[in-house]
Amino acid sequence: MAHSDPIGTALERLRNGDVVAMPTETVYGLAGDALNPLAIRRIYALKGRPAGHPVIVHLGPDADPRQWGAISPVAQSLIDEFWPGPLTLIVPRHPRVPDEVTGGRSSVGIRMPSHPVAQDLLTAFGSGLAAPSANRFGRISPTRAAHVRAEFSDELYVIDGGPCAVGVESTIVDTTGDTPAILRSGSVLEASVTAIVGPLGASTTVAPGTLKSHYAPMTSLRISREPEAEAQRLEAAGLTVAVFAAPELTEHAQQLYAELRRLDALGVDVLVAEPAADEGLGVAINDRLSRAAHGFSTSQS
Repeated sequence: MAHSDPIGTALERLRNGDVVAMPTETVYGLAGDALNPLAIRRIYALKGRPAGHPVIVHLGPDADPRQWGAISPVAQSLIDEFWPGPLTLIVPRHPRVPDEVTGGRSSVGIRMPSHPVAQDLLTAFGSGLAAPSANRFGRISPTRAAHVRAEFSDELYVIDGGPCAVGVESTIVDTTGDTPAILRSGSVLEASVTAIVGPLGASTTVAPGTLKSHYAPMTSLRISREPEAEAQRLEAAGLTVAVFAAPELTEHAQQLYAELRRLDALGVDVLVAEPAADEGLGVAINDRLSRAAHGFSTSQS
């Protein structure tokens, strides 16, 4: 049943320590009060997320990021250029940030989403919301409200903000070391980051969405640069196959998770996905596809 005041309904639940699903420009997030350890534990329980895996704190457009972590000149330059938007910064945590958010680490991930519904909710809430993707841990991320409802049924209140405009998770940049480093690719491209901060380094900091197996369908997934030929080979071996051909990059990112979910529901034996061109936004798309295919008997042809 639709609520006449979805923001108000969500606020009431969040202030009671509950968890709701909110839209962002990247994917839908499973949001809870980032200063309430019980709310964070509820997020972990709903997702089936391993303990010690950090979550990202989402901030409203009027928020002061220094209330959450130490902002270096490098971090500030990235904030000035890319916030609000699909860029997460790893910064040294503020003492008030619960261990449940950081996985007990000395750093915290923060970002300021550009989705107007997320901004309205965060502004009204007046504090940060921890919001990992609103799906069971390791499964396909949601980019529609219907995806969240399919995953959690009536367990969760969902704010419907329409399809996500970006469609893949935020770029994550670690600013805690001497040289900034990209931990996860996204729609804020490496070239755009280096244009602001110069050459990038490496980092071993743990970040969300960087496990080898992630974003995975239930159906076996193979990646092939010749998807139709691969499908024919598999069909000749007696398998049923669905093909995911790569569209233009922006559309590919927007449709990636929705199409994987649609194909996963067909009940075939194997999905064959064509990778994107390995440049620009295609780097993030191919990163997600490779993690989704990890653990299956994949082929790269």
